[in-house]
Amino acid sequence: DSHSLRYYHTAVSALGFGIPEYSSVGYLDDREIANYNSDSRKYRPSVEWMKKLGDDYWERNTQRARGNEARGRHNVKIAMERFNQSGGFHSYQSMFGCELDDDGHITGYVQYGYDGGEFIALDTRTWTYIATMSQAQISTQRWNSPEVQAGERQRNYLENICIEWLKNYVENGREDLERRVPPQVKVSARDEDDAMTLHCLVYGFHPRHVHVKWMKNGVDDVPSYHTTHVLPNPDGTYQIRVSAEVIPKEGDSYSCYVDHSSLGAPLSIVWEPEQRSAWVTPMVIAAVAVAIVLLGGLGFLLYR
Repeated sequence: DSHSLRYYHTAVSALGFGIPEYSSVGYLDDREIANYNSDSRKYRPSVEWMKKLGDDYWERNTQRARGNEARGRHNVKIAMERFNQSGGFHSYQSMFGCELDDDGHITGYVQYGYDGGEFIALDTRTWTYIATMSQAQISTQRWNSPEVQAGERQRNYLENICIEWLKNYVENGREDLERRVPPQVKVSARDEDDAMTLHCLVYGFHPRHVHVKWMKNGVDDVPSYHTTHVLPNPDGTYQIRVSAEVIPKEGDSYSCYVDHSSLGAPLSIVWEPEQRSAWVTPMVIAAVAVAIVLLGGLGFLLYR
């Protein structure tokens, strides 16, 4: 399987909204694995299996995170000066990481942002930094200079060090990462004048990749009216909702098609016009081969 390792850092100019002045979060795929903030001043594991790395790892990375905190506080002040700002709430963010595909292809990325907008990005074709705001040009000119060549240094990190740690984390967390949790599916509908909007909520599944679509008469794909991103749940599983707008006619049937690696075969959950909502879980399917349980009623990225 493909895997990714990402780190997000945020520094703010003033306390407010319950946000610490500096925070850092690491993700393996879409699972938070470690975090640090200026309140605790400790780099801590977010999942049990990360504790396998030992006390030395956490102490070493705590010291590194404290250094990053100091740089983050400095960077937000510099950015404010560039934008001629003397006060208020401002944020300086960064995201960097790497991905390793099934075929061994490596992808790296580095982005910086200010107040929610992209500030600087690393072009991984030329390994030079691109200023996406005029206020960032001073930084990119220095970073791209022959004396500094910051992009080449990042290249070494992204293609070597980051990938090695990615492999290490995947090995330690393999049981958690490869667990298969089947989705639960709920279909519902809402009348809108002459049309009807069908909703298919798929939730509680792991791993993240899933294929969801509406079908007409079990054959024709129905264009999606709205599809959410695959979103994480607090328990490490995921959810997605796919909606389609249709004009129902007598004899037509609509079903939500769901395919996921945890399933022996794809699910096809039929929405019946006389029913306002239906839901099904794979546990029920396993018990009765194909079963539909009808219920009454309608049931991140900061980057820098």
